[in-house]
Amino acid sequence: MTDELVFLPLGGCNEIGMNLNAYGYGPAHERRWIVVDVGVTFGGVDTPGVDLICADPAYLIGENIEAVFLTHAHEDHIGAIGLLYPLLRTKAPIYATPFTAELARGKLQERGVDTRFLKTISLEATVKAGPFSVKYVTLTHSIPEPNALAIDTPAGLILHTGDWKIDPAPLVGATTDIAGLTALGDRGVLAMVCDSTNVFENGEAGSEDTVRKGLIELVSNQTGAVAITTFASNVARVKSIIEAANLAGREVCLVGRSMHKITGAAKAVGILPPNLEFVDEAEAGYLPPENILYLCTGSQGEANAALSRIARGDHRNVSLSANDTVIFSSRLIPGNESAVYALQNSLAEQGIRIITPRMVPEPIHVSGHPCRDELRRMYQWVRPRVSIPVHGERRHIMEHAAFAKSLQIQAALMPRNGSLIRLAPGEPEIVDEVPAGRLLLDGGRLVPEAAEGLIQRRRLAVAGVIMATMCLDDSGAIVDGPVIAVKGLSETDGRIADESLEPLDEAAARALEGIKRRDRLDDEIVEKVVGRALRKACDIEFGIRPLIEVIVLRS
Repeated sequence: MTDELVFLPLGGCNEIGMNLNAYGYGPAHERRWIVVDVGVTFGGVDTPGVDLICADPAYLIGENIEAVFLTHAHEDHIGAIGLLYPLLRTKAPIYATPFTAELARGKLQERGVDTRFLKTISLEATVKAGPFSVKYVTLTHSIPEPNALAIDTPAGLILHTGDWKIDPAPLVGATTDIAGLTALGDRGVLAMVCDSTNVFENGEAGSEDTVRKGLIELVSNQTGAVAITTFASNVARVKSIIEAANLAGREVCLVGRSMHKITGAAKAVGILPPNLEFVDEAEAGYLPPENILYLCTGSQGEANAALSRIARGDHRNVSLSANDTVIFSSRLIPGNESAVYALQNSLAEQGIRIITPRMVPEPIHVSGHPCRDELRRMYQWVRPRVSIPVHGERRHIMEHAAFAKSLQIQAALMPRNGSLIRLAPGEPEIVDEVPAGRLLLDGGRLVPEAAEGLIQRRRLAVAGVIMATMCLDDSGAIVDGPVIAVKGLSETDGRIADESLEPLDEAAARALEGIKRRDRLDDEIVEKVVGRALRKACDIEFGIRPLIEVIVLRS
């Protein structure tokens, strides 16, 4: 029984978001595990009715989990902790630094999970968890307290970077622990599991200090009311916006639940002054426009976020007028283009000025992830024997692997979700592919991504539904029907389909009458024959294939 060290990504490979990683040590049949990050991604047009999506942890259920480690507080790293921790059937402690723990506690409470399992640790703490010794290493990112994990095992040392960049002036928190990373490299790092988000970008991501200066200059030049939207989790950016407002003689009003939640957590752990005060939404409208700055959620055009509600005119307290200004201190996340442009067009139609990062000479947004020059520096410090790119789509991971090899890294592996990588003994390699699906939060339930109800809902969203109801007696004689009802089908003049249903009525009636009486005693036969006829008739009449429901009643 050989002890093995393995790495298993279940989320966050071939995608950006939904991170769920595990490290195992011991013989294959009785490994001991640690879990790193338990994140979410968000539903879209292809998942109607679903807000949150997380990795399926089924492979780890029932395994010996020693601990869960959270690297930082972004949703794609902690957002599923309240959903998935109960599924793991473990009482393993959950470790996080103070700011991350403050937000993770809310996630656990929201799902009714006992928060006593959450352990708040200090920055740069070392935690012993079975055969693992895990040290938190300070990095910089776009949220307070980002950490890499130096995972020490009997088979070698691993560096799991989490999300990071190299910011010489992050405004909140310490700078990157270059000495600590270099010391790890001097010891010898077997493998580095590393962020791939910006691998296609040359140069460096940029510093929050340059954004601070850009925002101060930009806000000082505005007249009328100003609204700035940014990612609420970027506390350094929030701090800079507050400073820019104060220097311009403006009071700050927080608009949006996430803004209140994040600033509350930052005040609770001392990152922001505990006595920092903001203007209440209900009072902000009484201030002269030139003396107010609204700090809003909704930079990605989210329909229910504060800025979208303001643009629609249905926010209960906040409104903007012609000659006011909205500043986007954020990047446009791929996939959100339509929503963001629709939001900006709605604002522009009202005479509100829109300012985005590309429109101004000084930076008002920088990324939180490493570009190529930063990746190069990290590899020079850590000098791992093996590079394992994660946190990226397939193109990012493949490019990162090629880039690592160009830096003379001995080997680079390109995992997918479910790739079981043996790091030691022997040469690191992918030795197995384990089940790695997704769970979707459908209302209050977690369901598999292939759930029949969700498949039906997608079909409903695309092509509507046809319902055919008929009543048969116990001898198979037709008592009434078929009666056709539809949802989601239209006449050419825009009315709900009515006259166009006649061919469907006739097709269903012919199909039912054509079934032998003895076969009409079998509901499944009736449903199959009538359904097939309706499907064909609908394709001819409407050119679409909706969900078809045949309902057989017995008298």
